[in-house]
Amino acid sequence: MNNTAIVILNWNGIGYLKMFLGTVVKHSTSSETIICVADNGSSDGSPEWVADNFQDVKLIRFDKNHGFAGGYNLAINQLDAKYFVLLNSDIEVTDGWFQPLVSFMDSNPDVASCQPKILSYNRKDHFEYAGAAGSFIDKYGYPFCRGRIFDKVEKDTGQYDSQIDVFWSSGACMIVRGDAWRKCYGFDAGFFAHMEEIDLCWRFNKAGYRVSYIPGSVVYHVGGGSLPYDSPFKTYLNFRNSLFLLYKNLPDNKLHTIMFIRKLLDGLSAIRFLLKGNFGSFMSVWKAHIDYYKNVSDLKEKRKMVKKLEVVHSPAMILNKSIVFEFYVKGNKTYNSLKTES
Repeated sequence: MNNTAIVILNWNGIGYLKMFLGTVVKHSTSSETIICVADNGSSDGSPEWVADNFQDVKLIRFDKNHGFAGGYNLAINQLDAKYFVLLNSDIEVTDGWFQPLVSFMDSNPDVASCQPKILSYNRKDHFEYAGAAGSFIDKYGYPFCRGRIFDKVEKDTGQYDSQIDVFWSSGACMIVRGDAWRKCYGFDAGFFAHMEEIDLCWRFNKAGYRVSYIPGSVVYHVGGGSLPYDSPFKTYLNFRNSLFLLYKNLPDNKLHTIMFIRKLLDGLSAIRFLLKGNFGSFMSVWKAHIDYYKNVSDLKEKRKMVKKLEVVHSPAMILNKSIVFEFYVKGNKTYNSLKTES
């Protein structure tokens, strides 16, 4: 068994592999670590390029695109390691990024996953949208980060340089304990992409594990490498998967109330898209809700599986208020302003 496997899931990302894979190899190689590129049925020649240029990188090839969730599940099932680092192909790692994550996991056996500080590749003094300095959700399932709430991204001035426990670690770059991954069933492939890491980390929390943020490790993320941030498909996935997330994981005494309010909020978002002339995003929300109802029977079975894991509730890790109200009505646009208000 290897101590650590760094797994880069690729789908038609030859440009990013050419930019960043060499840096990953340079700053991550050790006798106890393997680097693996798992290719999700690319048609751009990227798996051939990896095979020709990085013979020491393990290459796993799939015949089609299984999505982020399904692709990682399949790849990790073929690897044997104590820890798995899930690393986006559009991330530039830095010298010294790797060891703080592994050392923290070694010293904290109750931690299932942790993430580094994730900064923007294009604005290196700012946090990046996907993960920033550790992440949480509000009572209605809206995710937010230390360093990013909705589209408000903060400049990194050291304000989040403390190591803390968080609710979820970013799928852009996270290290996961193999035993915890298997115990909590890995990603839900039904999510395809987006929010699958929040779903997994919610299960980690329920099973009694911690999830942490390690500021001593720093990476730079381009973002939007597979789907642009304004993609209607991304909008669809985010709205649909939010409903999946809540239905699977909410406690019984909150399920129906929270789901009802969240559906109302989604309806308001759809109307807002329509009033702004964004018909594509309006239809994405509509389709997300239709597909949620189509999947309710399957979600009921998954909810039963989640309940079997549960040993604790983690209400302190969930913001017991609406981040939408805090941001748009009260004007609390940073994580620290939320803390001041609480």
